[in-house]
Amino acid sequence: MNLRLALSTIIIPATIAISAATDTLTIATYNIRNCIGMDMTQDIDRTAKAIQTFEADIIAVQEVDSCTHRSKGIDILGQLASRTDMTATYSSAIDFDGGRYGIGILSKEQPIAVKHIQLPGREEARTAVIAEFDDYVFCCTHLSLTDEDRILSTEILRPILSGYDKPVFFAGDLNSHPSDPAIKMLCNNGMRIISPGSPTYPADTPEEQIDYIMTTAGDNNVKIIRSYIPDEPIASDHRPIISEIIIMSNK
Repeated sequence: MNLRLALSTIIIPATIAISAATDTLTIATYNIRNCIGMDMTQDIDRTAKAIQTFEADIIAVQEVDSCTHRSKGIDILGQLASRTDMTATYSSAIDFDGGRYGIGILSKEQPIAVKHIQLPGREEARTAVIAEFDDYVFCCTHLSLTDEDRILSTEILRPILSGYDKPVFFAGDLNSHPSDPAIKMLCNNGMRIISPGSPTYPADTPEEQIDYIMTTAGDNNVKIIRSYIPDEPIASDHRPIISEIIIMSNK
């Protein structure tokens, strides 16, 4: 993989028992700000090219227009899927500007099942989308700017995500710092963070850690190969996160 400079990397030893793995997976999360970069230019091709460098199997994507006037009627997630040869799974949070605004998942595989969960947000309604695959479950969300709504959102999502008998990955812009109640609640109730403990926002000079990749699986079930933040300072106002993991066999 042709990787650019990582701000933070977690690496596990090469002696991991690869033969015991059922699958290797590259996960990403990226708040794309509707393909509007730090230069305030909307450039779908630039965002797609950034996503292609991740070589990810599945990506949680936040701040995505679908057929709005401001995006010239374009289905942004669909266009990114077409340019990256991935499958788009969209989840609308609100009706906006003649279309919809929300989040989505880009995946190499077609999900076998999808759930949409409406979440609270005082500044705007929020949503989560859960895509189930043969070996794992993936949830993308973009939580509220309000602390109370983030806490309520975690209370809504926690029992749903804990109800699966396969590894669950939870990714997105959680608008929370590691010491905030919502993150503590998740970590105290079966989630562990597998993304780097480094800032992702703003993209040009990151100062805040508000984007995360988590899992319900313990170290015996999901091993981290590495987790890093690419040096992508222009394409959005957030930097992406990539985690390469191995899902271990229980057989």
